[in-house]
Amino acid sequence: MLIKRRHPAARVVIIEKADAFDRKVGESTTEVSSCFLTRVLGITQHLGHEQLAKQGLRFWFTPSVDEAFDRCVEMGARYNSRLPGFQVDRATLDEHVLKLACDAGCELWRPAKVGAVDVEARRVEVGDRVLCAKWIVDATGRAALLARQLGHFRANTDHPINSLWARFRGVKDWDGCDLRERFPAWAGATRTARSWATNHLMGYGWWCWIIPLKGGDTSVGLVYDSRLFQPPAGATIGGRLQAHFSTHPVGREILSSAEPIEGDQRAFSSLAYWSEKIADDGWVCVGDAASFLDPLYSSGLDFCAFTASGAAALICRSLDGEDVRGAAEEFNTRFQFCHRAWFEGIYRDKYYYVGDAELWAAAFLLDIVSYHLGPVRQVYADPARRFEQFPFEGVPGRVARCVLSFYNRRLVRLAQRRMAAGVYGRRNAGWRLLVGGFLPDASALRLLLRGVCWWLRAEWCDLFLRVPVPPVRDRPAR
Repeated sequence: MLIKRRHPAARVVIIEKADAFDRKVGESTTEVSSCFLTRVLGITQHLGHEQLAKQGLRFWFTPSVDEAFDRCVEMGARYNSRLPGFQVDRATLDEHVLKLACDAGCELWRPAKVGAVDVEARRVEVGDRVLCAKWIVDATGRAALLARQLGHFRANTDHPINSLWARFRGVKDWDGCDLRERFPAWAGATRTARSWATNHLMGYGWWCWIIPLKGGDTSVGLVYDSRLFQPPAGATIGGRLQAHFSTHPVGREILSSAEPIEGDQRAFSSLAYWSEKIADDGWVCVGDAASFLDPLYSSGLDFCAFTASGAAALICRSLDGEDVRGAAEEFNTRFQFCHRAWFEGIYRDKYYYVGDAELWAAAFLLDIVSYHLGPVRQVYADPARRFEQFPFEGVPGRVARCVLSFYNRRLVRLAQRRMAAGVYGRRNAGWRLLVGGFLPDASALRLLLRGVCWWLRAEWCDLFLRVPVPPVRDRPAR
């Protein structure tokens, strides 16, 4: 669709293997991906009528299985979100975008399965047909067709995360009369709908999501670092999720009457991966076919927006007669730097501290403010062009990467020391951190300062920890 806007005469063929899209993990958009969907693709009407408005991120912590529901630490927004975001049924969204592409003049082959792909000859075998093209765009998602075929696919073994995921019916209404009557102080603490937020339950080495979808179903999932945590065993994925949620007071309350939908359950291993090369003269990978980092902050559609916009710009330059071999190499180099910076700055070893509310308070504020002052501010400044540039580019981006990586490493270290001292999660009950909202302007600096204060307080408390000294036989050799 982006290519057809700039080159209406170009022939664009979309090959889709299924008669209809199925539901996918990735139901929550961010401020960046929402900007792309509304201001670049122009599907605001669809999102407003067919999807749910998202009311930010919300996190829940507990010090023990038996903690009271209304004493669990809560972090999130006090008021409605200031910038648009959506809880989306991906099957519905993808069908709508595909229809728009066809309306713009793209040709759809469906159902059609791609066979052999020859990137040198730029030939694609589709059943008994052969398609010759100037450009081949791989948008196959986690299948990562070209990356695997060309030997560029790499699992991110530094980030060994796995996931269980299902959809449930009968999930309790966070804002319903039952909870309001039983916990009036808890209910009155915010002025926005908890139900429409992306709610996260947090623990050592793992986190869970609870995402509402239009129509009443709820997406429920668990993501965990296999070095630190293993989920309960069970005959079904839905049953395993129910068993795990019962260990958290908030999950136990919200899912007390919920039932998993049969046949709508998935397990994913080795979630994080990337392709060492995503572009060359004549082919390019976009979205999840290029990489996937982590679903924690719902950044998957962000990468779809940046890679799709960059790929479309690259192809249009080629259609204009420009030799883009050097530009394709530069596109790949910029993507690789952005992907690595995002991982090192935000996600590396993060699961060590996701279960400690005090440490997460620092990360929550610092991460989200950095995101708004960086990528969000970038794309809203000029949506038509700034999606063609990856985050972390230029000197400011490299400085941001260093700062993010530094405080992330420190929080990991603090978490490890708290765990060794037996005080990890000691203040996971009895308080809330509710903020007015995040914006990509100077108002975010106040929240940045609050995040720094939480971090420095954690560093100060660490000075007084009594961490056991390992026995001589366990000490590393010098």
